[in-house]
Amino acid sequence: MDFLKIHHTPKLSGSINISGAKNSALPILTATLLSKNPITISNLPNVADVNTLLKLLEILGASYQHIQNNQIHIDTSSVHETRANYDIVRKMRASILVLGPLLARFRHCEVSLPGGCAIGARPVDLHIKALEKMGAQIEIQHGYIVATAPQGLRGANIMFDKITVTGTENLLMAAALAKGKTKIINAAKEPEVVQLCEILKDAGVEIEGIGTSELEIQGSDGELLDMQDICVIADRIEAGTYLCAGAITNSSITLHHVIPHHLEAITDKLEEIGFGFEISQDSLTLLPATKRKAFELITTEYPGFPTDMQAQFMALALVCEGTSTIEERLFENRFMHVNELQRMGANITLKGHTATIIGEEELKGADVMATDLRASSALILAGLVAQDCTQIHRIYHLDRGYEGLEEKLRSLGASVQRLKEK
Repeated sequence: MDFLKIHHTPKLSGSINISGAKNSALPILTATLLSKNPITISNLPNVADVNTLLKLLEILGASYQHIQNNQIHIDTSSVHETRANYDIVRKMRASILVLGPLLARFRHCEVSLPGGCAIGARPVDLHIKALEKMGAQIEIQHGYIVATAPQGLRGANIMFDKITVTGTENLLMAAALAKGKTKIINAAKEPEVVQLCEILKDAGVEIEGIGTSELEIQGSDGELLDMQDICVIADRIEAGTYLCAGAITNSSITLHHVIPHHLEAITDKLEEIGFGFEISQDSLTLLPATKRKAFELITTEYPGFPTDMQAQFMALALVCEGTSTIEERLFENRFMHVNELQRMGANITLKGHTATIIGEEELKGADVMATDLRASSALILAGLVAQDCTQIHRIYHLDRGYEGLEEKLRSLGASVQRLKEK
């Protein structure tokens, strides 16, 4: 098993390219199940979650070839299997995204209840209830979601009790092949959802309300789609993580291949703390702060502050002047990195869903353990400013969502090594 060894890094400098968004690549890959033709997908991030989903699609009968770095050619016309086995689904919660397209295309599927990060309950009941409103018959048998729709799925009005990104994506794909019109109320508005809508629209699906909380989808009545080649959008969470690396070391760094307006919640908060920016069409430069002020932060759905950036900003709060507060409203167990940061000397207290962080406490290197994907990056950020050496174990979490993170950090001047556990 690998671990990362990080030494104190006073300053970063230089520029890096941001990879494609993992959270967009995953629904894009499952959407290929709706296609009657092969598709080329470019800017596909080489991360463990993407490779896991490609393996799942291959098990179902799809074929794909790597054309060059971050580009594949995928053909799902030969898919014949409709059972997504536990052995692979347990590795990644996003595997639930095959439920909608498999059911819409084959009218029957069996999908294992998902696994993944232990950051709190992310129930799939919203997916199931919505598909049942579209005419599916669903039972849970031996840990599998067994779904059938003998007459095919039919359009329906779906109102989500709470905003769900994967639920919205699953329903979009199911509705694309359903009979009639489906209306999704309280839909997620994340850029990754918007890209999925645009891909389906480019394939001939009539979709209204893209980018809003109400979507209307006119289904194809079971006819597979003529999908176009796809380029995955830039990863706003990866970009935000590197901005925090620059911020925690109070350095100037430049990110290329970004979509600045997707980052506004993050850049607005960094400006509040004291940083400046130079922004162009697809690049962004962080400018150092003369004073890094404490802040208040509440996670919420897009366009609010993303929960996937909460841990990184907690690390940043450790070097800000004064007391910062972070309220986590989306996942109940997403403060598991606090204990590991405390091992490094962080002054953090928890009360319910709120963390209080006292800044400017000296951090010291320690052996720490990654508990989930974003916690991994928070520990790296803390390691950059901690005295001496920090060793981060169980970084397989990190590999799920960041492509070549240590190489990119080293190109900015960080002292980071990937080593093998003895």
